Amino acid sequence: MSTDVKKELEELLEMMKEVATDHQVPRNIRGIVEEAMEKVSGKEVKIEDLSTAVYKMDDISKDLNIPDHTRTDVWEIISAMEAIREKIKE
Repeated sequence: MSTDVKKELEELLEMMKEVATDHQVPRNIRGIVEEAMEKVSGKEVKIEDLSTAVYKMDDISKDLNIPDHTRTDVWEIISAMEAIREKIKE
């Protein structure tokens, strides 16, 4: 894995950590974000892990209880995950 991808993964995990520790976000949503973090925080992140994390994040973006600012953060996270996934494919 290239250093660019590793740096992007670190930034991604930081964004996810911010959502997971925001106490304005409902507990069930924070839990799903933590599950997605576990998928992408391994030494060797696989495309399948990123895809699973994207699906989890996409599901919570549709949750009616998610605060608007968090929904925007989740969309940013999904976008970052998809960009990383494309770089890993190459």
